[in-house]
Amino acid sequence: MNNFASSLKNINKFVILGCGFTGSFFAKRLRQFGYSVLTSSRSESKDPNSFVFNSEKRLVPSEKIFDGVTHILSCIPPGKNGNDPVLGNLKNKLKNLNLEWIGYLSTTGVYGNTKGDWVSEINQPDPFQKRSHNRLNCEKEWIESGLPVQIFRLPGIYGPGRSTFEAIKNKKIRIITKKDQVFSRIHVADITNAIIYLLQNKDSLEFHQIINIADDEPCSQIEVIQYCYDLLGLKMPKPTLYEDAKQELSPIAKSFWMENRRVSNKLLCETLGYKLIYKNYKLGLKNCFLSI
Repeated sequence: MNNFASSLKNINKFVILGCGFTGSFFAKRLRQFGYSVLTSSRSESKDPNSFVFNSEKRLVPSEKIFDGVTHILSCIPPGKNGNDPVLGNLKNKLKNLNLEWIGYLSTTGVYGNTKGDWVSEINQPDPFQKRSHNRLNCEKEWIESGLPVQIFRLPGIYGPGRSTFEAIKNKKIRIITKKDQVFSRIHVADITNAIIYLLQNKDSLEFHQIINIADDEPCSQIEVIQYCYDLLGLKMPKPTLYEDAKQELSPIAKSFWMENRRVSNKLLCETLGYKLIYKNYKLGLKNCFLSI
C-alpha cells in the first residue's frame, strides 16, 4: 500500500456516514495517508473532523460539510421504517454534488438461509430476517438513486477490540454448538483494504456494483471459540447444544443460528485480484490477540 496516496490522487475529500467500528477503522486508515476525512456522529463530538447526522431527530449536516466531497462511504443501517436514512434525508443534496463514488455497506444476510451452500453475487437474494429484507430494500434504493454507488455485502465483522476474546473476557460468551452450522466472517482490516484496493484500481478493473467481502474459510462458531481459548491458554467450558440453549436466547441471538451459508469471495479475490490480509479466522484472531 506504499503507492496508495499517489494512486488515489483523485480523492479530494472523503465523508463517512455512520462512523461505528468499521467506519472508524476506515477513517483512520485514510487519514494515515493524509486524506481529509469527515465522519458523522449521532450527537455532538469534540472531534473537529466529526459532524452530526441523526435522521431520527432530523439533524442533518450543513452544506459546508459536503463542500468539495468526491467520495462517500455509508455505514448507516436501515431506519425503523425499513428505508435508507441517508437517501431519505440527503438524496437531493448528494445528487447535486460532483461525486465520483459512494460505497454502501450492506450484509450477506440478504442471501437468506442456504443450508450451508455457497452463495455469490449471482445468487438472487432471498432474505429470511426482517432486518435483511430492510437491507435489501436499502440496496435497491441506492441502486435506483442514480448515484455512483457500489454495494459491499459483509458477513460477521470482527477485529481488534471486537472479537470473541472480548466476549470471553467480559464473561458474555455463549458456547453453543449446532450440527453442520457454519458462518462466514471478515476482519475489519480486509473490509477497509479491499475497498481501498478497488478505489485504487478503479480505472483498470471492471466495475461490479455488488461485491461480497468475506474470508476464504467459513467455519463453525465452536471452532473459533475453541481457538480463542487455546490462544488464551484457558480450558473451554463444555458446549451446549443449540436445541437445549435456544429457549434462553434472545430473538436477535436466536436469529443468528437460523441461517446457514458459506459466502464466496471469488469475485473480489479471483476476478478482481484482491489479496486478503487475513484469509481465515486463525490469522485474523492472532492479530486481535496481539491487541488485548
